Amino acid sequence: MSKANPPLQVKKSRLSSIRDEGMLRLLIAISEDLAAFDDLDEALRYLVEESSKAVQADRASLFLNDPVTKELYTKFAQGNLAQEIRIMNDSGISGAVFQSGQAIIVDNPYADARFNQRIDEQTGYQTKNIIAVPVKTVRGEIIGVLQALNKQKGRFTKKDLTLLELITTQASQFLSGMIELKRVEKLRKHEIEFLEVISEMTSDINIESLLQKVMAEATRMLGAERSTLFLNDKKTNQLWSQVGQGLGAMQIRLPNHMGIAGTVFTSGKTVNIPHAYADLRFNPTFDRKSGFFTRSILCVPINNKAGEVIGVTQVLNKKNGSFTTEDESRLKTFTAQIAISLENASLFADVQNMKNYNEGILLSMTNAVLTFDEEGKLKTCNKTGEKIFNQEEAGLLGKTADQIFADTNSWMVEKIARVLESKQSDVTIDGNLLIGEENLSANITIMPLLSIEGKSMGYMIMIEDISSEKRMKSTMSRYIDPSIADQLLANKSDIFEGQNIHATVLFSDIRGFTTLTEQLGPQGTVHLLNEYFEIMVDCISQEGGILDKFIGDAIMAGFGIPQSLGDNEDRGLRAALAMIQSLESWNATRESEGKLPVHIGIGLNSDNIVSGNIGSKKRMDFTMIGDGVNLAARLESACKQYSAKILISEFTKARLKGTYRMREIDLVVVKGKTVPIAVYEVLDYHTQDSFPHLMEVLSLFKDGLLKYREMNWDGAQAQFEKCLELNPKDAVSQMYLERCELLRQSPPTLVDGQWDGVWIMDEK
Repeated sequence: MSKANPPLQVKKSRLSSIRDEGMLRLLIAISEDLAAFDDLDEALRYLVEESSKAVQADRASLFLNDPVTKELYTKFAQGNLAQEIRIMNDSGISGAVFQSGQAIIVDNPYADARFNQRIDEQTGYQTKNIIAVPVKTVRGEIIGVLQALNKQKGRFTKKDLTLLELITTQASQFLSGMIELKRVEKLRKHEIEFLEVISEMTSDINIESLLQKVMAEATRMLGAERSTLFLNDKKTNQLWSQVGQGLGAMQIRLPNHMGIAGTVFTSGKTVNIPHAYADLRFNPTFDRKSGFFTRSILCVPINNKAGEVIGVTQVLNKKNGSFTTEDESRLKTFTAQIAISLENASLFADVQNMKNYNEGILLSMTNAVLTFDEEGKLKTCNKTGEKIFNQEEAGLLGKTADQIFADTNSWMVEKIARVLESKQSDVTIDGNLLIGEENLSANITIMPLLSIEGKSMGYMIMIEDISSEKRMKSTMSRYIDPSIADQLLANKSDIFEGQNIHATVLFSDIRGFTTLTEQLGPQGTVHLLNEYFEIMVDCISQEGGILDKFIGDAIMAGFGIPQSLGDNEDRGLRAALAMIQSLESWNATRESEGKLPVHIGIGLNSDNIVSGNIGSKKRMDFTMIGDGVNLAARLESACKQYSAKILISEFTKARLKGTYRMREIDLVVVKGKTVPIAVYEVLDYHTQDSFPHLMEVLSLFKDGLLKYREMNWDGAQAQFEKCLELNPKDAVSQMYLERCELLRQSPPTLVDGQWDGVWIMDEK
């Protein structure tokens, strides 16, 4: 609590001692004008402007105290500081005035230890002198500080000090009333919003969307950076949560007794930690993987109506200070209200998952599956069955086997009768069925359906199509990707004619390949490439990528061709990471056999590209072309310049749904282009041994790059040197050290007084 002011009589005596009629008229005018305002923000703006004029200052600021965060804040300040500023209420000149309750004049701020020079450094503004007075209520409570900077002529005087004190005295009653009114309005607004949010959430029975709503509302409600709601999985004793939405969503799971969330779940008690890394229960693994830095944590249990803990809600990084007891109370109330909805949604999800699982099996099967009940009538038919019989399920349901397999297909009815009599399955290899006017070659299995007691519940027929279309697909798949063959056979689109599609292109290339070939000779080179390509192509295929071509020792592949997979960028990046990791395992085997290791660089870019059959009548290739393809190739080549293994463009990074450890390493203009792009190095394949202190280096490097682009060569060098102290092998930090020295000696060309920080790539 700040110190109280002198008795009100003292203020009155100061006012009565002033004989300047202009000053008295000013005070009266300010009082009358403030009374006309019904908006606190506009009143604050008015008070700042009038105070600045009254004492002939260059600019002024009115700081109000936030008792929750113990900060002084201002939304209205003159000059280029017209934005919200927050400082601790014991920091700087304003903090000193707030704590002491005494007005002060500072003629030489830079010689005053209390003065905070950081804002001057950030804005380029130079503070020459300061006058600051406390803002006090009639009860003597200090609610803020009024501060003016840089007297336009000469220095601030005691008369200026008295005038500002009188202005704040005139305004304090209005301000305190308006602040209280705004606080009440804010609380009322929060209550209404809270009721609306609860009402909306309790009507949602979809667990994934409900989790997203709860986490978004908890983050917003508590002014945090992010939040996670974990539910307990009784089958696995794990806490799980859904991260993201749609096709890019993923689940994270952890043992229900580990970390802060596990502690809260097992104890059923709230945990509020202002400094996460100082708490032994905190597990920093997720921070290291994601690049997120956890400062503060508030975690509360979620109890169902029976009092059982069914999960926890965890909120991270209060934006202004640490989480308070009020935050704890609000989050507990919130989770208590939505607990029943969460439990109902979880039960619904279990039932829906089982239903989806069963339906998914049938839908995903390439074989036709038909089930018949104990009366011999068709009960279900999957999509493949509908396709084979050229009829929707609704038209087949209720029919008997002799109706479905009539005339030349009647041999099926005889087999069904034998299966029902013997209760043994029957398999027919390459049987012939006449469907309409087309002959179908198929492998057919007929199985009895029996209850636990052995009573007949009907039977099931599985039909595997091995007709000419399927044989053609099998043949084509030897030469082109199966997904392309699927589209050709399904006649969905003539992709050979060409199409424009957004995709992710991957280029990789072996480093020092010429040296390898010289040592291995022709046969050894072919053997190495065959083994290498098999490993790399497996990594690409596992992520749904299409191998476009081999270009010598280089690989060109696409993700999202011939149609988008929904997460092309993540698939491409996961494939690149798998390629690096698989290569490391292969190199370990090679080196144990006395062979040279193989190293590669990979470039990824996402853009609209043209894909189709390109070539001449004698030789055609299904391939990809366009600027997006060329940029991926440029990034692969740039890996050499940056001593990197994986480089991605800003276009790929912007569409990633997953979280990866990466850093922006440059703004470049590639050869043949004029527009700069941001290039990022992905480092997820590293271990603590291969890249020690990775997260710390990423943080220091980011700060160093910022200073570099501000042309603060000394500050940038200091950060890059710290990076090298943590990891002496960080070639990118070493490169920037050298650049700083070069640019210090030969400063870059400025445009309108600015440097864009762009580096021109002369090599392809």
